[in-house]
Amino acid sequence: MTEVNITIEDVQTGKENTFVKLVTIAGQLDESNVDEKSTMIYELISKTPANLSLIFNLENLEYMNSKSIGYLTDWYGKISSANGKMVIVKAKPNVADVLQVVGLTQLIPIFNSLEEAKFAVLNDTPATPEAPAAAPQA
Repeated sequence: MTEVNITIEDVQTGKENTFVKLVTIAGQLDESNVDEKSTMIYELISKTPANLSLIFNLENLEYMNSKSIGYLTDWYGKISSANGKMVIVKAKPNVADVLQVVGLTQLIPIFNSLEEAKFAVLNDTPATPEAPAAAPQA
């Protein structure tokens, strides 16, 4: 089984009935672990059914397969339908490129800093995400 670690932390919002969680994923999400690890996120969503926003920190995510992209899409749908927001922060260029190619960045914005991501989920008018850093051209 490929190694992946997922941690979930509370983000202080200062707003009543607004819940923000920082979900940090490190390692590789692939066929050997994505089904098992996705249950953590589904449990989190089911425990806080409304006004839950998720910030996915992908700074240390090296790889994700198509199934994990499907899970991201499903989580986005569940969060959005319950008045929440979902954003991604610090995705590596290879991961950001895949998310862009499949069109997920049209739904889930990617930010370069945690501060920008927090601002986006806590405000009615989200900050404009910066384009992910492009890989250097040879």
